[in-house]
Amino acid sequence: MKLLILSAGTRNKVVQYFKKECGPEDQIIATDCSNLAPAIYDADKFYLVPRIDHPDYLSIVLEICRKERITGALSLIDPELSLLAKHKEAFAAVGTTVIVPPYDLVETCFNKYSMFQLLTEMGIPTGACYMDKEAFYRDKAAGKISYPVFVKPVTGSASLHINKVSSDQELEVLFRLYSDLMIQEYMDGQEYGADVYIDMITGKVSSIFVKKKIRMRAGETDKSVSFKDEKLFSLIQNFVETCGFRGIIDIDIFDIGGEYYISEVNPRFGGGYPHAYACGVNVPKLIFENLKMQETVPNIGAYEEGICMMKYNEIMIQRVADDEIVM
Repeated sequence: MKLLILSAGTRNKVVQYFKKECGPEDQIIATDCSNLAPAIYDADKFYLVPRIDHPDYLSIVLEICRKERITGALSLIDPELSLLAKHKEAFAAVGTTVIVPPYDLVETCFNKYSMFQLLTEMGIPTGACYMDKEAFYRDKAAGKISYPVFVKPVTGSASLHINKVSSDQELEVLFRLYSDLMIQEYMDGQEYGADVYIDMITGKVSSIFVKKKIRMRAGETDKSVSFKDEKLFSLIQNFVETCGFRGIIDIDIFDIGGEYYISEVNPRFGGGYPHAYACGVNVPKLIFENLKMQETVPNIGAYEEGICMMKYNEIMIQRVADDEIVM
């Protein structure tokens, strides 16, 4: 079996976890557009590819799958997920299963306003969102919402260009400077993150790991502690199975006044997944089982509470000549 990890970047831990699950005949192959992406060196083999917006990108990746006889492929970055989901049949034609939810769900996850609409339709608590700032002003005047609020790109990722806004003046400046913005209610409560795996064969949840976020850095969980709540497990399971998610997803949740609010859904490995793995939630193993056409055994909440994760910096040293560096 061969697994292709696309856009590996700095996610060394994810590559290492898959390597640990490999048998003697298995291989992990990675790609990135730069040979200064440290995670590619933890793979058995890597390919340098163009950026994902290059017109030949898809054909190059498909050729790698064909040449290497790739069993399964996944990406570690948001912008590539829609591409994989949209061309799932093209990958299947060369014998590769892409580990990603259906295309419409990926698009919904990437569009924060669409996700707000979906959660609202399902009756799941979530923060109020506005594409029309005049509608926001009307609700503010009616006392339905108040400052501060978040102003963010509708289709942004990695917490880029998110601004906490406390006045009409600030809001107006941002809407003049940028397009495709939305206003989101500021959710003032304890934030949690959930790493969820949904069996790709049955569509049933196999595992859920929840961490209480203690500190964030650059949009990712920097310090957290493992947490359990059957009420939250039930909410997550009902949500993802009803929607039809498959594979690994990462969910941001807030506890506000004792009620759980779902904020965002990322259909990929989250930056805090190493916490789940260290607590025994082995998603790479589940993915390998599914790629072997084996149904996974549900084991929700099979971890210990009160285990803390504390990220710290590591470095990788490689000899790369100046004229060989690809950025």
